[in-house]
Amino acid sequence: MKYDDLIRTVQEQSPPLGREEAERTVSAVLRTLAERLPEGLADHLAAQLPHELAGVARPAGTTGDEQPRGSGERFDLTAFAGRIAWRAGITEEAALQRSAVVLNVLDAFVSPEQMTKLASTLPADIRELLPTGRAVETES
Repeated sequence: MKYDDLIRTVQEQSPPLGREEAERTVSAVLRTLAERLPEGLADHLAAQLPHELAGVARPAGTTGDEQPRGSGERFDLTAFAGRIAWRAGITEEAALQRSAVVLNVLDAFVSPEQMTKLASTLPADIRELLPTGRAVETES
């Protein structure tokens, strides 16, 4: 998967979204997912991403009061949207809409096994942002 293809696809699925906005949104979603996912799963996701995004999704050490990414921190959809909104400089409503787009694009770019594992670690409210087939598959 190439970085430009991923960003372009996010732009196409959330018009009118400029390239910088798409890049900020993708980065914000991946960073927030990295905080929510267990460390090993965050590493596996990062390994399937373009190198420009791998560092954002890969667990990192703690700085200050920040929770280490990839620690499997538990938070709900409201906190998920809030973190993305803050990082991307958008409203929480826009964060939810754009998160669904980013997760849909990731579903097409990342292996099905990886997306199934990712979905299985998310709470039901965040899982609703995943493409319908993936969200329902995980609930079974």
